[in-house]
Amino acid sequence: MDPILYVVIGFAIIFLGTTLGSALVFIFKKDISPRLNTIFLGFAAGVMIAAAIWSLVDPALEQGHEFFKSLFPEREEGDGLVTFLGVLPTVGGIVLGCLFLLLLDHIIPHIHKTGNEEGIKSRLNKEIKFFLAVTIHNIPEGLTVGFAFGAAWANVASGGAEVLMAPLAVAIGMAIQNFPEGATVALPFSTELNSKTKGFLLGSASGIVEPIAAIIGFFLSFALVGAQPWFLAFGAGAMIFVVIEDIIPDAMSFKKPHLATWSAVIGFLIMMALDVTLG
Repeated sequence: MDPILYVVIGFAIIFLGTTLGSALVFIFKKDISPRLNTIFLGFAAGVMIAAAIWSLVDPALEQGHEFFKSLFPEREEGDGLVTFLGVLPTVGGIVLGCLFLLLLDHIIPHIHKTGNEEGIKSRLNKEIKFFLAVTIHNIPEGLTVGFAFGAAWANVASGGAEVLMAPLAVAIGMAIQNFPEGATVALPFSTELNSKTKGFLLGSASGIVEPIAAIIGFFLSFALVGAQPWFLAFGAGAMIFVVIEDIIPDAMSFKKPHLATWSAVIGFLIMMALDVTLG
């Protein structure tokens, strides 16, 4: 298959996952139950953690180590200095990713399902603020897919199109967790606006930022090859921040938090299996 098709498919399916999830408004008569919402959120948390570790942090550490090993060829394999320096890009990238999401939290007015409001003061209504909260989550997910494809694309010439299977696994994982996420946006909107069509459109629109962010991440990662460990770790940090700051607290707000825990474990295992199998 043409390498560019891998990229197009990867960017398309992350948006398709949200769109298909939003289409559940035409099946469900009411908003999803707190129990099902907890399961969805826990699953999303598990997928994002696994993607951050297996698809981003692991290759970032490897690339950082290889970079500094090339700078100090006289050092033996396993040298402490090279190992320490190789970790720094990953550490720095994760911190920057967290700071980026923290900045978005302080700038963009949004509200979580728990009722907690963040961002600058605004007269936007509650529904729009909730829409923006989900959109903020989708930015790091899109960047993650873009960074992964950009890093792999740099190796297409030497490794063939097969090297793009690993980032495709990331995209598939994001699409899977975007499915319930689309539903959690579309269903409340369909109830508030008394229109399933409007709910579907808004739910689907919440995911459009992902392929846009993916395109930006792809070109940044491909153009600045030397900074790839930073970009990969940046995506990991942003996703980890979202999971810890927003998704886990929202998931644990239900009276039976074990549902969220087991859903997260299942999501983690599915994403890990996808990454290992396809990557």
